[in-house]
Amino acid sequence: MKSAVFLLTFYFAGAYSEQLCDYPPSDWCSTWEIAKACKVEQQCIEYHSRKDFLKSNDPAVQVELYYESLCGGCRKFLVLQLFPTWLMLNEIMNVTLVPYGNAQEQNVSGKWEFTCQHGPDECYVNTIEACVMHHLKEIPSYFPVIFCIELSSNVTSALGPCLAAYQPDLSVKTVMDCANGDQGNKLMHENAMKTDALNPPHEYVPWVVINGKHSDSLQDRAMSALFNLICETYTGPKPDACSGKAVTPMKRDSVCLN
Repeated sequence: MKSAVFLLTFYFAGAYSEQLCDYPPSDWCSTWEIAKACKVEQQCIEYHSRKDFLKSNDPAVQVELYYESLCGGCRKFLVLQLFPTWLMLNEIMNVTLVPYGNAQEQNVSGKWEFTCQHGPDECYVNTIEACVMHHLKEIPSYFPVIFCIELSSNVTSALGPCLAAYQPDLSVKTVMDCANGDQGNKLMHENAMKTDALNPPHEYVPWVVINGKHSDSLQDRAMSALFNLICETYTGPKPDACSGKAVTPMKRDSVCLN
């Protein structure tokens, strides 16, 4: 897995909005020349030296997030809890993002039509994010883009700048052709089916599933200290990051009810 772990340092330093080099963060440790150009040589050495240690037969912690792109609580959880935790612990956790949430779908003349809790703009951004995931395939490639969109002050117009910053090889046109076409419609229907199949059924978003399970206690732990929860849940050798504690409390009322 390509690592985006070094973004965390720059993010908390307030420099996440600046171009640090001419390469996306996912490529910073791909070659020594790129590491030097991006001034992360030492971090890359440390990363590669611990990869073998962290290899384990113990399964990674599976984290599924069911969310809406314009839900304030969803955005806060993704930006302040899930993305920073993934940056530090991506070796021991797998993340699945399902943008749909409390939306409703209806088949009209063979095509799915969606009604979203926060209006048409939310359906629009949900579909854009689903298409970004579809085209970039792997979470190290698309998660920084989704994070960037959800962090933006204007979520509906964030696609272009976020692709330019993190995945310049993927064009806005390619994503929009997907979002406005049959592929985007199909992807959102698939997300609807995944969301509707939740057991227990979701009552609000963000709705967090850990290793296939959801409970009030797991949800509360995830909302208050996801980083600590992942470290405690993982049964293999703990990465160095787990020796500390990372807590960004969120109140349970930071949700969008179904």
